[in-house]
Amino acid sequence: MTSRGAASAVGIVLRRSPRQLAAEPFYGELIGGLEEVLAPTGRQVLMQVVDGMPRELESYRRWAANGAVGAVVLVDLVPDDPRPELIVSLGLPGIILGEPEPGTGLATVRNAGYEPMVDAVSRLVALGHTRIARVTGPAAFMHTQERTRAYLDTAASLGISATLEVGDYSGESGADATRRLLAAPVPPTAIIYDNDVMAIAGLAAATELGVAVPGALSILAWDDSQFCRLTTPPVSAMSHDVHARGALAAHVLLEVLDGQAPRDVLAEAPVFVARGSTAAAPTGAAPAMSAAVESAAVESAGARSAAAESAGSASAAMTG
Repeated sequence: MTSRGAASAVGIVLRRSPRQLAAEPFYGELIGGLEEVLAPTGRQVLMQVVDGMPRELESYRRWAANGAVGAVVLVDLVPDDPRPELIVSLGLPGIILGEPEPGTGLATVRNAGYEPMVDAVSRLVALGHTRIARVTGPAAFMHTQERTRAYLDTAASLGISATLEVGDYSGESGADATRRLLAAPVPPTAIIYDNDVMAIAGLAAATELGVAVPGALSILAWDDSQFCRLTTPPVSAMSHDVHARGALAAHVLLEVLDGQAPRDVLAEAPVFVARGSTAAAPTGAAPAMSAAVESAAVESAGARSAAAESAGSASAAMTG
């Protein structure tokens, strides 16, 4: 068994499907930043992909028992998150990326979420948009909840219309949410997406439906991978250096492994980068629903109705 001090790996567990993870640039950039700092010290990142919190907790227990890792990185925090307490009880050094609840005892790199979302909404309002929708990441994540609070608070203070659609960071969820939003009787003139993958898929969905970007719809992504620059038009983004955030986390974690007290630091906040997908709001009355958008709305409603009917039949069969 490898001793804790000698273990060369730093573990990170991601609650994602492997297919979704392959399409999402964020974690590749984050792990690249971790590796850049850890590799010269003889350490490496050990990543595991699991399908839920119980499997993630099981991974930490196994790593602690067999000495496979010398420390762990925790991401995607949720309210009443059981992981910080478990990590401490297992004697594993660790670092949290996000907004933990008080008193975890672990080093932390916090992500600014509230103020950047205020900035994002305010910039779209300055362009004349008064119907601004948002496609979120998983609602359980604390960083999603923080951005949602900022989005709703800012919309209320500025007196604009706010509509939320919940996604899961996948392109499919971004496209589906976009179709639902554009099928509304009075659709939004701007949409903020919680990651770049959903934003790019939303751009494709809008284009397929004949909705001009940015003429009739402005699109703004959170995160800013190279893919945002390769679309037509290029996607505006709340940009932050994810690679640098990983490197910062690695430096703070190495301090802990060297015996220093855990630090609580704030990562660089996302900043607005204007590209071709954001522009002034369209003038005049709300645009009429195009035939393509109306067809998508009917198809979406039909699919939801069929799913509900199927669920009802299954329930009846189980109770019959």
